[in-house]
Amino acid sequence: MKKYILKRVLTGMLAVLVVFAFNFFIIRLAPGDPIKILAGRDNPSQEMVDHLYEKYGLNDPIYVQLFSYLKNVVRGDFEDSILYGEPVTKLIAETMGPSILLALSGSLLAVLIGTAIGLYAARNQNSIIDVFFSGISYILNSMPSFWLGLMFIMLFATKLKLFPTSGMYNMRKNYEGMAYLLDVLKHLALPVITLVLIQIPTYFKISKSSVIQVLSEDFITTFRATGMSEKKIFNKYVFKNAILPTITVFGISLAYIVTGSALIETVFAWPGMGRLMLDGIMRRDYPMIMAIYLILSLAIATMMILTDLIYAYVDPRIRYQ
Repeated sequence: MKKYILKRVLTGMLAVLVVFAFNFFIIRLAPGDPIKILAGRDNPSQEMVDHLYEKYGLNDPIYVQLFSYLKNVVRGDFEDSILYGEPVTKLIAETMGPSILLALSGSLLAVLIGTAIGLYAARNQNSIIDVFFSGISYILNSMPSFWLGLMFIMLFATKLKLFPTSGMYNMRKNYEGMAYLLDVLKHLALPVITLVLIQIPTYFKISKSSVIQVLSEDFITTFRATGMSEKKIFNKYVFKNAILPTITVFGISLAYIVTGSALIETVFAWPGMGRLMLDGIMRRDYPMIMAIYLILSLAIATMMILTDLIYAYVDPRIRYQ
């Protein structure tokens, strides 16, 4: 088992390094110049433009910039944001908490609800409930997250005035303690509901198809022929084998927990890291983009390793290979 873990960790570290270098080159070769955006269009002086290029090290060849950035990262310095003029670590630290709160809440609810509905539909295949949930799943799967979020704002915030339209808390009120917590939950409701409804079809389809596939296996037919109860067959054999694909998808979705809700954060003006990433991409804020991409790469590698370990725990055949 230790050898298996070490192998997965080394593979993950190599993948992070390769992806990081690839993204570094792609971003700098893409159209757009952050210095021209920063300098503005009102005839900036060439002296100021040259100073900005020198300040952010953009005069050097790309490979020199890469090694210089890697040395700074090893020292814990992610440089200053070109757009905001503040340390990237400070900006990310301020927005990571809201992003995790939103994405983790939505992902946990989605996997629980979607998997439960999928399991029930698979055990009652072709029933009215199965047809109903399958139809709802197809409808939700076709809805863009930003459109659904806008519809919720129009209905529940603008017309019914049940929830606030944007933000994480009411900036006009100085709530403290429980009042502040309730205010945050009230602002969190619509973004989380949107995120949950968008993700439920994925878990529903995966869990349902996995259960149906396992139920069609020969060893399940053998258990039924021996007179074993359906409840025991499902709880002891079907569920354990069918839940593995759901674990994979959930692990991948958690890897994108920081930036995966960027569109929803934008629609609801949620002060998260996804909006920070979009702003960085639009303004070609290289230090900001690279720091977020590095965090995203590390998150993906970490979650894939944890997913593999969970697989090895659930299915001993994997860890013995």
